[in-house]
Amino acid sequence: MPAEVITDPEDPRIADYRALTDVELRTRWEPPNGLFIAEGELVLRRAVRAGYRPRSFLVDAKRVDQLGDLAAGNGAGGTPAPVYAASPAVLERVTGFHVHRGVLGSFHRRALPTVPEVLREARRVVVLEDVNNHTNLGAIFRGAAALGVDAVLLSPTCADPLYRRSVRVSMGEVFAVPYARFDSWPAGLDRVREAGFAVLAMTPAPDAVPIQRLTPAQRERAALLLGAEGPGLTAGAQSASDVRVVVPMRRGVDSLNVAAAAAVAFWELGRDDPPFA
Repeated sequence: MPAEVITDPEDPRIADYRALTDVELRTRWEPPNGLFIAEGELVLRRAVRAGYRPRSFLVDAKRVDQLGDLAAGNGAGGTPAPVYAASPAVLERVTGFHVHRGVLGSFHRRALPTVPEVLREARRVVVLEDVNNHTNLGAIFRGAAALGVDAVLLSPTCADPLYRRSVRVSMGEVFAVPYARFDSWPAGLDRVREAGFAVLAMTPAPDAVPIQRLTPAQRERAALLLGAEGPGLTAGAQSASDVRVVVPMRRGVDSLNVAAAAAVAFWELGRDDPPFA
């Protein structure tokens, strides 16, 4: 399918890609319309491989040949998707930023699984409360994929994992790690416990248990609970947990970035796992 050349930033064919840096606008537009935007050829290919159906592609005119197989529907459920090609200047006027990767795609979302469905297939999960920074969210998904966490569970107020920045930071791992969103909070943590998980609340509190001292039973099916950057976990979430845990630190440092703390904890909880394939 030949690319369709776009010269007018207001062309209605590329409405999906307008003002990509406006978080509020994109939040109002993408989820209600069942869409998300991905950036970069590698990430687009991972989205297609994970079964997300492309709606269209928007590329730098010099990179049209990179997406020939995807646009033709190869590996995308056999459904061709139009490719719109534009100059870097037009791309920047449409999106609101310099598209240095030169490749964007608009994809159809899929229905999310329920929390019980996700828990049924998992042995180790991370639960996020109010994590609304898209960069941190994407980094947590990437760490989860790399370090043996089977799923991500989100409180109702967490950010959207399929927002462009989260997708980009995760390098497309948001497509590989199952996730679900709680309907109620923190009452939803009861479902996690009922599924046989120990809820481990991460906090820098001085009376928290060092994470390396958890018992084998607490490690066996762990649900690691983390809060937003800065405020951390609410009192309600901590009260609904089974044990409060901490990553011990030196030199008077009292906390880590939430994504960094998550990665350290993921590694610690999985340190006795068999070697990854």
